[in-house]
Amino acid sequence: MRKYLVTFRKLVPDDSGHEHDAVQRQAVVIAGCESSAALAAKAMFCEAASIIDWRLRADSCEVVELAELVA
Repeated sequence: MRKYLVTFRKLVPDDSGHEHDAVQRQAVVIAGCESSAALAAKAMFCEAASIIDWRLRADSCEVVELAELVA
C-alpha cells in the first residue's frame, strides 16, 4: 500500500479580477494506487462537505505519492 496526499483546489478571483489557486481541502489517503486514492479522497470530501459532487467546491484534484508503506 502507498500513502498519498490529495489536494483539492479552486480558482477564486480577488478584488482586482485576478484568479488565485486556493486549497479547499487536503487528505492523506492510504491506497493501492493513485486512482484509488483519488476516489477515496473525493468520497471523503463529499461526505465532509455534505455535497454530492466534489466539483461543487473544487476545480481540480491533485494526487501526490508520499511514501510506500511496508506491510
